[in-house]
Amino acid sequence: MKSTHIRLRRACVAAAAVGVLVAPAVAGSAYGAGAPALSAPAAPSPDTDTEFPQLTPAVAAQLDEAVRQVMSETKVPGVTVGLWAPGKGSYLKSFGVADKATGAPMEAGLHVRIGSETKTFTVTALLQQVDKGKIGLDDPIGKYISGVPNGDRITLRQLAGMRSGLFNFSLDEDFIKKLQADPEQSFAPQQLLDYSFEHPVQFEPGAEFDYSNTNLILLGLVVEKVTGRPLHEVIKQDVLEPAGLRSTIFPTSADMLDPYAHGYTDQTASGKTEDSTHWNPSWAWAAGAMISDLQDLRSWARTLATGTLLTPATQAERLKTTPMDIPGDGYGLGIFNIQGWIGHNGSIPGYEVLPVHLPEAQATMVIVLNTDSQTDGQEPSTLFGEAVTSIVTPDHVYPGRKPLAPTSD
Repeated sequence: MKSTHIRLRRACVAAAAVGVLVAPAVAGSAYGAGAPALSAPAAPSPDTDTEFPQLTPAVAAQLDEAVRQVMSETKVPGVTVGLWAPGKGSYLKSFGVADKATGAPMEAGLHVRIGSETKTFTVTALLQQVDKGKIGLDDPIGKYISGVPNGDRITLRQLAGMRSGLFNFSLDEDFIKKLQADPEQSFAPQQLLDYSFEHPVQFEPGAEFDYSNTNLILLGLVVEKVTGRPLHEVIKQDVLEPAGLRSTIFPTSADMLDPYAHGYTDQTASGKTEDSTHWNPSWAWAAGAMISDLQDLRSWARTLATGTLLTPATQAERLKTTPMDIPGDGYGLGIFNIQGWIGHNGSIPGYEVLPVHLPEAQATMVIVLNTDSQTDGQEPSTLFGEAVTSIVTPDHVYPGRKPLAPTSD
């Protein structure tokens, strides 16, 4: 089976890329070589003149048509699209089914697995420890976790920015075969690292950008070590509760949070589409295991982009980006900026989400769907994002394009 068959979140870029969501289960894709340049985005102003249309019935009809067209092309079972902008109104609509067996309709209040969007929560928890003075972004990972290749030189900043050079465990053929043989089995973080560390490092620390779920497994372990608490408890107590997210959890089992949409994937040993709703997400852990719903993702997209859980200085560090594949795209610390939209996409077998915020217009877009099956190498969430933004923000189109490499979450 091909390594692209686990994709957790292909993400980042538009999906693609970064595994970031960009890869099976949590796989990542490479964006470029050479020493990456870092740039801090200009501070967004609420008074910018970015044009965002009134979400009138006429615009809603355009959006309806665009979403249905993408559904027809991709055969996505169900999708919910939400748009909000101050003074411009809102658009919130569900299409298709949440359960192919019963025909139950897709609805905005259903829970889904969010894949690599989990990375934004893990990195937020890490950066909170930076604000508390318990860790430094330029500390080597070897200070906290032993046995990491180049552990004395790879920094926490490089891990969060996908520039460590460590092999993405979710692209390991043995891991893929084991997971597909029994998708309901449980994996421990060290098992995931073992798959990665069997491979040579891809490049010198900081030399390139390469989306790797391995990075987030290590950062999750760092959070546990410095806080003395399990990662799921840290995220619940330090991130979810302060952010007011009541429909989001970091699961410790394969159970879904009611009510939920069923998820469907073709990332299977046979290549046939299966219901993956209750597959165990432990293999994705800090890189992609979480569950949420559309309204919580709406709230989180703004919190993440504006940095309300962090000090301004730490948020500024987070938003410094490494260029990806085209001008205007960049990856920061567990976050991306694609054509002005700030956030992260998520993909895990059966589900994809795209929660992003456009500071220039104070606009938020959230797209939730119940499949991760690609169409001609394109992530379905990316195709929906491109269709929607082409209508409402033609100067800030979230682009659809083929992945440069397999990704993950």
